[in-house]
Amino acid sequence: MDLRFVLDPDLTPELREHIIALWVDVTNAGGAVGFVAPVTADEVRPLATSTLDEVADGPDQLLAGYEGEKLVAVLVIADNRFHLKTHWRVLKRVMVHPDTQGRGHGAALMREAERIARGLGLAALHVTVRDGLGLDGFYKRLGYREIGRLPAALRLSPTDARDEILMWLDLPTAP
Repeated sequence: MDLRFVLDPDLTPELREHIIALWVDVTNAGGAVGFVAPVTADEVRPLATSTLDEVADGPDQLLAGYEGEKLVAVLVIADNRFHLKTHWRVLKRVMVHPDTQGRGHGAALMREAERIARGLGLAALHVTVRDGLGLDGFYKRLGYREIGRLPAALRLSPTDARDEILMWLDLPTAP
């Protein structure tokens, strides 16, 4: 089933809870979205609330993907909040529900974010990736390139530190 995208949906209490539930499901399935499994909604809620408040109050934007009426994918298009970086954005909290993975939803979500960024006249998109999960390969297939690594920047446990991979997508304007 194709995804239907909504940019900046109304962040009702119900939608906020759906996003938190998605965040929990993605994390508990092994997703790298700011937590290490296992997590509960109560653990995710504070970060989700601050993230969604920055969308509601601006300047960040939320891209939601729906399969029918069910929320199955989200990402945040984050503003850099610095006047010398207004020409690019950071994509954060890229999530696709584990039950719908393998259907091309992640690629569709990223392509839609790219389409929106081009429409805004942006020059580039940036995403960070937790090493060790093969996610960099996904982004490379979408045209992103690795521009650097922060060694052992993500401490998942006292004995598990991972590199944070910095990835970049140039969005050249048409001639």
